[in-house]
Amino acid sequence: MAKHKHEMLFDSNNYKIVLIGVALILLGFILMAGGNMEDGSIYSFQRITLAPALILIGFIVNGYAIMKKSSNNTSQNENL
Repeated sequence: MAKHKHEMLFDSNNYKIVLIGVALILLGFILMAGGNMEDGSIYSFQRITLAPALILIGFIVNGYAIMKKSSNNTSQNENL
């Protein structure tokens, strides 16, 4: 029987970058939820500007992590 070597699609650095992106997205949603509304902070800088910016940056970071070429792919291409 032939033994197949299972290689990961991404490098460990790619997965670390994805986790950073997911953390930014979660932080953005937490900031958007905010705290109490008694002080009228529904239109605060945190909810209107900062939280959506963090979410957008998190999606951009995740896109970069997906598109980044890992070192595993470069070694495979050299063997072909």
